[in-house]
Amino acid sequence: MLFSRDIGIDLGTSNTLICDKKGRIIINEPSVVAVDVKSKRVLATGDEAKAMIGRTPGSIVAVRPLKDGVIADFDMTSDMLRSFIYRSSKRNLFTRTRVVISIPSDVTEVERRAVEDAARSAGAQEVELIEEPMAAALGAGLPVFEATGSMVVDIGGGTCDVAVVSLGGIAACKSIKVGGDAFDEAIVNYLKKDFDLLIGTNTAEEIKLKLGSAAPYDGEGAMNVRGRNLSNGLPKSIEITSEQVREILSEPVSRIISAIKETLEVTLPELAADIIDKGIYLTGGSSQLRGLAKLISQETNIEVHIPENPMNCVAAGASIKLRRF
Repeated sequence: MLFSRDIGIDLGTSNTLICDKKGRIIINEPSVVAVDVKSKRVLATGDEAKAMIGRTPGSIVAVRPLKDGVIADFDMTSDMLRSFIYRSSKRNLFTRTRVVISIPSDVTEVERRAVEDAARSAGAQEVELIEEPMAAALGAGLPVFEATGSMVVDIGGGTCDVAVVSLGGIAACKSIKVGGDAFDEAIVNYLKKDFDLLIGTNTAEEIKLKLGSAAPYDGEGAMNVRGRNLSNGLPKSIEITSEQVREILSEPVSRIISAIKETLEVTLPELAADIIDKGIYLTGGSSQLRGLAKLISQETNIEVHIPENPMNCVAAGASIKLRRF
């Protein structure tokens, strides 16, 4: 008799989450792989590999195998998935692995196939794909199989998926390549251009978490940022304020708001009325940017809700799909 191991995977640009059939998160680690350049051997994945970014000797590179929600390096993605799947549960020769894995709503057929193949290469025997906004809506507890419209905005590391779901399908959607990575990149570029200061992505993420916001908030402050002076190559330190960071993030934030408005514009009137009644639901790690829900609500005149664990919604939705697989 074959034992079945069922797992739902949120294969994200920044983080990969794996949950069991009951919806419990068993892996939540960065989508990062550390590789020995000479032997091509994978040395570490997840948290251990992320700690190596920007700190490795020339023979070791720490890379993110996904970009903008899609696979940029097939072999590394397979190796990373294999490591996560192996660590997610005990297995034996008689275990059959079934996987539901999330994908952005606008991926091409080639990109869908790449995700499927990577999961199979990592040891999964059965693979089912689910679009991220549908998984997010399921994980957020929205009534996606009823004849009522629900709007979900899933903001991850590489993409922002906006969708209106009803009767188990997506009635209107838009996907843009804006997320946590775009926020970090905007901070890196600003400091490079205005202060001649070069910082790494980990430092940019730290600035975003400590000071980042989409609207003014109580307890605003400042922090010292250290990096390399681009003029002379020496270490340099500057102070940056929360107001400056908000200005930096205003461009990617406005693109997210535009995507929400564009999706609402093409939504059927009956579904739009449902959304006005129930509100917009924000999911994904980057939905937790301070003041983002408040700003979206002001711009759309619709109430905005954030579920209890917005980062876990897609993985939880994948596990709900597992039960129907």
